[in-house]
Amino acid sequence: MTTYTALTTLDGRDRAYALGDAMERLEPAPTGVGVFEMEDGSGLWEVGGYFEGPPDETALALLAAAMGAKPFVTSELPETDWVAHVRRELSPVQAGRFFVYGSHDADKVPEDCEPLLIEAAMAFGTGHHGTTLGCLRALDRLAAAEFQGRKVADIGCGTAVLAMAAARIWPQTVLASDIDSVAVEVAQANVDANALTGRIVCLEAAGFDHPDLATAAPFDLVFANILKGPLIALASDMADALQPGGYAILSGILNEQADEVIEVYARCGINLEHRESIVDWTTLTLRK
Repeated sequence: MTTYTALTTLDGRDRAYALGDAMERLEPAPTGVGVFEMEDGSGLWEVGGYFEGPPDETALALLAAAMGAKPFVTSELPETDWVAHVRRELSPVQAGRFFVYGSHDADKVPEDCEPLLIEAAMAFGTGHHGTTLGCLRALDRLAAAEFQGRKVADIGCGTAVLAMAAARIWPQTVLASDIDSVAVEVAQANVDANALTGRIVCLEAAGFDHPDLATAAPFDLVFANILKGPLIALASDMADALQPGGYAILSGILNEQADEVIEVYARCGINLEHRESIVDWTTLTLRK
């Protein structure tokens, strides 16, 4: 079946979500609407919808004008088995002791690794992106240096791949939170698929704003693989949530943004221990 997309960009989270809500009321209605902050450091938000038939371009133009967005760009997509396509494109990833794979590659899992199963249909946070890969490598370095994570949190967990990696190597319960309810459902599904049920608690929360996170703090390790803006906004809360000597592994940071993030966290008493750049993205290991 042929599908159609309609995409635009605009400034401001609130306006972007308002535009996404308005798109859902269009006729014909989209089969799905997505609202995302762009990862290029521009501060823009992308709003897009998928349609089973041609969208009403006049209605889209009116919405874009009303919200101050750029004109929608509509495209026709050929019929594609996207899950099969992703499976072909996403080969397993080795990150130190961790091996991230889809079920279609279960026969490729080495014996001497910590396996992390993430299905191809849930591609965000599979380990192929430089941010997730960098965080897994940072965790592997800490563990190799005999660091023991006794209280661990994964803030903005996505697929929960980082929380699962920590749970693979340390016996304590890990808290994994995300602001998006769908991401929390995906995280829980991955936790169950990896036989880690009960080892990881999945929570819907903005940053550290959840009673379970407040009760568990202070942490000796916190992952936050999000974006520069939210990371900077989180710096003070991170300082409160980390115990002295505790580590923060941060990513979602473009290479040219890393120095600013380092400076903000240093002002909060959390200082750089290690940095690694993978293509366009930097992962920071910081210590309070």
